[in-house]
Amino acid sequence: MRHPILMTLCAAGAVALSGCGQSKTEDVDRAFQGVNVIDESNLNDVMLNSSDPAEAVAYFQRSVGEKPERLDLQRGLAKSLVRASRGTEGVAAWKKVVDHKDATQEDSVDFADALIRNNEWDRAEAVLNAIPPTYETYKRYRLEAMVADSNKDWKKADSFYEIAVGLTTQPASVMNNWGYSKLSRGDYADAERLFSDAIRQDASLFTAKNNLVLARGAQRNYALPVMPVSQTERAQLLYTLGLSAIKQGDVETGKGLLRDAIETHPQHFEAAARSLGAMEANVSN
Repeated sequence: MRHPILMTLCAAGAVALSGCGQSKTEDVDRAFQGVNVIDESNLNDVMLNSSDPAEAVAYFQRSVGEKPERLDLQRGLAKSLVRASRGTEGVAAWKKVVDHKDATQEDSVDFADALIRNNEWDRAEAVLNAIPPTYETYKRYRLEAMVADSNKDWKKADSFYEIAVGLTTQPASVMNNWGYSKLSRGDYADAERLFSDAIRQDASLFTAKNNLVLARGAQRNYALPVMPVSQTERAQLLYTLGLSAIKQGDVETGKGLLRDAIETHPQHFEAAARSLGAMEANVSN
């Protein structure tokens, strides 16, 4: 794309030298500035989506320092700070964004997300409550559900999770969160169902696989469910199931699962070997 632009500029320069007037030069300047804005916007996206988080923070800090009035750069800085796990700074940066006269409801949702990540649940709830109910997005309701979970308002949490699932074409992560909510309440059968649904939506979601095993173990069901897993994942899930069995008091079953985990793992499984050794040493004593 740079070659046509360069040719256009050269041609325009030639016209200007031949005496076609100042207005032509101004038009070229405006066009060239427009190209710069497009390139900068693309660079901002690259820094946010594929750059090292620390590099992104440095880039947006420098950009905001040069152009502090630019809301898009302030957003970029806030997002990159959160992505770099610099929670306190991220919250402060998002506060500046939402205080801007051109801030949007989406900015408020992102601010609430940063607050939750920084374990500031009350502030997050206040921010979400201030967003009009007509603003309905997947992220807004996912956060609403998480806040309701933190308040142990299970009825409201279930309602918000259900709405969130309906507002996205990729519901696996919210199904996993909903399942974990059910797991924490002791509703193991519903949790198992939701984790299974999450895995059907995204077979790569290992967290949901591990949570599914926990839900089954809590019901004293120590058989691995049928699902796509690698050899390493299978070993890790057997390890989780073994610990769950031991916690339930089914010690021999748990030890057998730990042995299976050690044999299944393609490399030395230090955590499982250590746990099994501790169990056997405890029995011998």
